[in-house]
Amino acid sequence: MSRHLDLHARRLQARGEAFYTIGSAGHEGNAAIARAFRATDPAFLHYRDAAFLIQRSRAVPGQTPLWDLLLSFAASAEDPISGGRHKVLGSKALHIPPQTSTIASHLPKAVGAAYSFGLWRRLGGAGEWPADSVAICSFGDASFNHSTAQGALNAAGWAAYQGAPMPLVMVCEDNGIGISTPTPDGWIEASMRSRPGFHYLACDGLDLLDTWRAAREAERIARCRKQPVFLHMRCVRLYGHAGSDAQQAYMTPARIKADEARDPLLVTAGLLQRHGVLDTAAIEALYRSVAERVAHVAEEAIRRPKLEGASEVMASIVPPSRPGRARPWQGEVDATPAPMAKLLNQALQRSMTRYPHLVMAGEDIGRKGGVYGVTQRLQAQFGPHRVIDTLLDEQSILGLGIGLGQNGLVPILEIQFLAYLHNAEDQLRGEAATLSFFSNGQYTNPMVVRIAGLGYQKGFGGHFHNDNAIAVLRDIPGLLVACPSNAADAVGLLQEAVRLADEEQRVVVMIEPIALYHTRDLLEEGDQRWCFADPGPEHRLAVGELGVWGEGRELAIVTYGNGVYLSRQAAARLEADGVALRIVDLRWLTAIDHDAVHRRVADCAQILVVDECRRSGSPSEELIAGLVERGMASDRLHRLTAEDSFIPLGRAATVTLPSVEAIVAQGRRLVAPGLHGEVAAKAVGKVTAGSGEA
Repeated sequence: MSRHLDLHARRLQARGEAFYTIGSAGHEGNAAIARAFRATDPAFLHYRDAAFLIQRSRAVPGQTPLWDLLLSFAASAEDPISGGRHKVLGSKALHIPPQTSTIASHLPKAVGAAYSFGLWRRLGGAGEWPADSVAICSFGDASFNHSTAQGALNAAGWAAYQGAPMPLVMVCEDNGIGISTPTPDGWIEASMRSRPGFHYLACDGLDLLDTWRAAREAERIARCRKQPVFLHMRCVRLYGHAGSDAQQAYMTPARIKADEARDPLLVTAGLLQRHGVLDTAAIEALYRSVAERVAHVAEEAIRRPKLEGASEVMASIVPPSRPGRARPWQGEVDATPAPMAKLLNQALQRSMTRYPHLVMAGEDIGRKGGVYGVTQRLQAQFGPHRVIDTLLDEQSILGLGIGLGQNGLVPILEIQFLAYLHNAEDQLRGEAATLSFFSNGQYTNPMVVRIAGLGYQKGFGGHFHNDNAIAVLRDIPGLLVACPSNAADAVGLLQEAVRLADEEQRVVVMIEPIALYHTRDLLEEGDQRWCFADPGPEHRLAVGELGVWGEGRELAIVTYGNGVYLSRQAAARLEADGVALRIVDLRWLTAIDHDAVHRRVADCAQILVVDECRRSGSPSEELIAGLVERGMASDRLHRLTAEDSFIPLGRAATVTLPSVEAIVAQGRRLVAPGLHGEVAAKAVGKVTAGSGEA
């Protein structure tokens, strides 16, 4: 059935009825692997594993794999896994979450899923899958070389080496070539046979009996000993990489002929004959009958409805809601005014108490309490299984969270610095944010990602600890991004982020301004005006809810994060000049309520957007566009942004960023250029940071 699906997909593509023909031909031996595991074991599958899915469907009553896969080939809205959004292998009933085609990006979350089984046992609860499950993850020999794959293998081995339960089987389907580039003979085995923490097993994927033997041993080790297994299945790739790939361009006729002679269907036919199961005539009849059945069902599948319109396509970007699992808060609230780091610590402690299925993970967050002390004492209170000190690998941290979230937990992950996110950002873009979309809302991986970032940090500077680039987060569909400017808002945003993950199954990123973690004073040393009282466990700031300070109508400053702090300092000087202004704090940097922003500034003569991110790709672009679209005249709109530059080390660390001086100068120029022109000119002369733009 898998083979004829591959063949017929190419025929349908030639007719314009199928759209993605990367196939499983030559890899069908993975059906024996499917047979060796329980149907409830989550399987994160390589895109060449149709035979695995079909074999597993035989263990679950009521399945129609042929019909389902053909609907997927035809991109029908009735495709039961993706709703016509992509040709993916997946099934909720078969515990096969759909995987995207991003190379090896599904391996880190398989590690996270495997870790989650033992975690649920310790917590005494139940997740999406039984606590004695084994996670299966398959991939190709070319994908093995990807840094994401190597990171996942390292993370699994690192955990297992220390005795952490890791019931995981990583199946490398080695067909010897990656599109057109051969894999060196012996490379996979040499790389994995002595890898710490792993058991290495090999099998001939052309021989179902040999594959079945190895898969059963892999299943036994992973399930009984809770240790990871690398199952090396040698196979062959037939028909090229995908429908458009002509392998004659890079393979000799002799090589192609030799590969065709190794066809697993031919090898299996020989097994059936030698063991007296079927004779040649019966095998030929079976082959023809399946071909006819596939062709017949395909003609029905291609006529089924397709997605129509943007709203249908986008319907599953936002996951479905579920009942919340928060416990009532029984403790007291320390109302002593404090800076952001202290109140975040208190909010995290409350959240961990109220949500017993909440787990934290990140570099140095446990014993050390985080680089900035935000997670101090939490591991001592909740244990190392709920406050996890991870290895130094952001891909593995995010993958761990995705796997935990997919199995019913709510992870809060910490990325130590914003600049460190970029080597792992695909775990958010290509995996976390797409799971609901490609599964039609059937699978989700809710999570909260805390990232220390932005500029103005003193004493520990340079680009890698003062990154002000957030464009990579703001353009991911469905992802929510929050950024607090003060301690009380940090509590409200964090507690809302946890609620969003728990109840609405959202992926939420919270960018925490490093420079404000321990800031206490606003205008002068000792004034304590940037310390705030803890607003308590029920304080939450909804997506799009704005913060507003002041009611002046001459100037509105729209900003966020450090920009709010700088603007409050600038406001003291502008008000001394008689300027009546207000400050609008965005709080949320995605899903911005542009109507609310417009309402807050419409009665102001001039609007200045102060944006600490780079001029290109910053929130200020979206804000200006949103106001123009709502009819605001462009001569009332202005930007003060960071330069399109990396942030340097030392005394020059803030020269490319907006400053108090620049805000004051811009405000004076906009509000009363005649009255304040001389003062403004002097101020502008001092400004070496930020750029005003009409």
